[in-house]
Amino acid sequence: MEIISDLHLHSKYSRAVSRDMVLPIMTSYAKKKGINLLTTGDWTHPLWIREIKNQLEEVDQGIYSLKIEGGRSKIDENEPKFILSVEVSSIYSQGGKVRRIHSLLFVPSIDAAEKVNKELTKRGANLSSDGRPIVGLMPVNLLEIIMGIDKSSFLIPCHVWTPWFSLYGSMSGFDSIDECFGDFAKYIFAVETGLSSDPAMNWRIEELHNRSIVSFSDSHSPMKMGRESTVFVPKNGNSKFEIRNSKFSYDDIRLAIMQDPKAKFKIGYTIEFYPEEGKYHYTGHRNCKVVYSPEDTKKKGTTCPVCGRGLTVGVMERVEALASSPEEISKQNGKRGIAWITDPTKNHPPFAKLVPLSEIIAETLNVGSGAGKVKTLYDQLTQKIGSEAEILLKTPIDEIQKTGGVELSNGILKVRNGSIYISPGYDGEYGIVKISSDANALEDKESKKSEQASLGF
Repeated sequence: MEIISDLHLHSKYSRAVSRDMVLPIMTSYAKKKGINLLTTGDWTHPLWIREIKNQLEEVDQGIYSLKIEGGRSKIDENEPKFILSVEVSSIYSQGGKVRRIHSLLFVPSIDAAEKVNKELTKRGANLSSDGRPIVGLMPVNLLEIIMGIDKSSFLIPCHVWTPWFSLYGSMSGFDSIDECFGDFAKYIFAVETGLSSDPAMNWRIEELHNRSIVSFSDSHSPMKMGRESTVFVPKNGNSKFEIRNSKFSYDDIRLAIMQDPKAKFKIGYTIEFYPEEGKYHYTGHRNCKVVYSPEDTKKKGTTCPVCGRGLTVGVMERVEALASSPEEISKQNGKRGIAWITDPTKNHPPFAKLVPLSEIIAETLNVGSGAGKVKTLYDQLTQKIGSEAEILLKTPIDEIQKTGGVELSNGILKVRNGSIYISPGYDGEYGIVKISSDANALEDKESKKSEQASLGF
């Protein structure tokens, strides 16, 4: 059994988020995508916590499911479940520098969430302004608050390499977890990769060697849920290709992330966005069309040669600055042609880089990913074959070909084995990941970026 989870999402009450990010629609898309466990997100917002209370019911300790009209006669183990987490933006001064750090807060109950909201309000937070509230509290203060309300609450620094809003960010972050959290660093047992980094980049950081590396989508729309996810499996066996639900609790998830000896589950693997497609992978200045790899910055520095201003230092450059070792990875070709990337030290689970099914379909049809043709074929595939996760990870290529055609099945095989074309993103510009290596692959770059930027993420 496996629990495919996406624990960093936003509701319609966050800025630049689709109006479709409501609990029933999120549940519907989770079924199509094969996601077993979602976060509600945004529970600090007063209107959203009201919807959570009205529309969800607890089906296991700290785990919620959509209510069924007329009441629930029994728990449906195949129904996607929810856990309570929220992204909070901390903006404050420390060490003579303005810090902007984003954190994911997890609590085990709606009651605990409401108590946290009351405490944040007492400390001056305006929780009605945005589903991702901005507070003047340090992340360590947030950790103290949530653990003081319920000791099983926890905090995960999110998208830890994003230049402007993260723990290790080049523009306003720290050089270490200890520097940010002090004595409370021992309670930080995981970090989230974010779209512009992958686990292998994080394996290079010494203080992360014994911490979990998790990945979630940070999605602002239903179709992009699950583009990154963390997959939990029983500790006594890793059935990588059996995708279904079973009973689990909040503590099961928490202990798995903690790597606690008492945990029933562990992180089996993560599904990754190609980090080069992230908006801050390389260093650069988008207004001047300047983009540098880490090798380029060693030779040319981080001053824009066009305007003379400082370049936005990207994730790869920042990783190089903080890394204690060079990148060391092993690649294994797994079942169905998937290229698994593994940690030679065995400290961390493997991961696979995938492209969302809708994007593969869009390139096959030579249309934008939001086109009606894409949705039609996507729905046909998920209805006839199975969930997106099953199609990308599990389904034999010849079965995909029967419904989607030769070009689509070949595209999925290329994604599985990593035979794709990549142009890295920089300074807020999305990168491009293409199945085709044709020289014309960049022609629709601007249109794709405009489409991606329309909802922020």
